[in-house]
Amino acid sequence: MLRWGEALNHRYPNITLQFQAGGSASAPTALIAGTTRFGPMSRPITESERQQFIDRYGYPPHELSVARDALLLVVHRHNPLASLSRQQADAIFSTSLYCGDSEPLRRWEELLPEQQWPYGKIALHGRNLASGTHGLFQERALCNGQFRRDISEHPGSSAVIAAVGESPNAMGYAGYNHLNPMVRALPLINAEGTAIIPSVATIQDNTYPLSRDLYLYVNLPPGEALPLAEQAFIELIFSDEGQRIVQAAGFVPLPQAQRTPPLLDD
Repeated sequence: MLRWGEALNHRYPNITLQFQAGGSASAPTALIAGTTRFGPMSRPITESERQQFIDRYGYPPHELSVARDALLLVVHRHNPLASLSRQQADAIFSTSLYCGDSEPLRRWEELLPEQQWPYGKIALHGRNLASGTHGLFQERALCNGQFRRDISEHPGSSAVIAAVGESPNAMGYAGYNHLNPMVRALPLINAEGTAIIPSVATIQDNTYPLSRDLYLYVNLPPGEALPLAEQAFIELIFSDEGQRIVQAAGFVPLPQAQRTPPLLDD
């Protein structure tokens, strides 16, 4: 959002974008309160949030998919674990086991019985409750189960990556754009039993199992058009320049077929 704002200001020096980052859960609150027209989120808006918006304004917010991303399961860069299934991820991070495993996985010996290292308890790291990544990981990787209480929660994905990179016995989940050489992203086994490596191609075509869209929600009354400044911002996002900014920020650009700016005037 900040880089898009800088590019918009370069195109139109009289337009500036004010951005406040507080996690995806803060976007619906700001939209409902009327303090912003745009709410960026890394997860879809919930039915409860959508209904609160409708109760306030009488119409739903517009949902725009503006980029692609993925949730990664990361381990220390020297960790020998080859891949992970969603059932195993659920058994590691949850207490519910809703994805199908019969027993929880708590120690490295249960995942890597033939290895001399790593060993002992799996130290877990993840995002805090305000994060859209937290909610989406719970839905997609834990089959809406409950997180273990001993997971170390962090306010940002970069902190998760740093914690896992510093601890050989750690595992965590984070957004794709924060991946760095301190950690290694685990391939995930899909429903057909194939281990899929997270990459620009597999995230863009949605074959990586934890691929996701990144969203921008817009408060726009039916029958009205966006003001010119806001329309210029939307056009920038969907332009080639805007999608190059997506890639430069470490995310995944939209497929070419999805780069047509929507007409927000219905």
